Amino acid sequence: MAVQRNYVQLIGHLGADPEITRYDNGRAKAVFRLATNEYYRTGDGETVETTQWHRIVAWGPLAEYIAQNYHKGNWVLVQGRIQYRSYQDDDGNTRYITEINARDCLKLTKEPSDQSEEDK
Repeated sequence: MAVQRNYVQLIGHLGADPEITRYDNGRAKAVFRLATNEYYRTGDGETVETTQWHRIVAWGPLAEYIAQNYHKGNWVLVQGRIQYRSYQDDDGNTRYITEINARDCLKLTKEPSDQSEEDK
């Protein structure tokens, strides 16, 4: 029997700086929005770009790392799992959330201090 896994890998850029929450028990949570782009051609040859926004959530040491090193516009690779949740809003309506629970993140953007003179 094949093993089935809930696994996703995305490469995109941050739409804003991560939001960090630190709980009383010392645990940290980082939330950020990641934009991914796709391109396709229409029947008449026009190139169209579409953007999808993904809610990314990270916990613990990974959240702390993201809080210190990730900023709006950074290109990042995110690996994790898709999670679906629902909750009741203040008006009693059921709201649904799809998010990526990050297991690992890798910043692909070089910071200005990381670049060699040849890269500038």
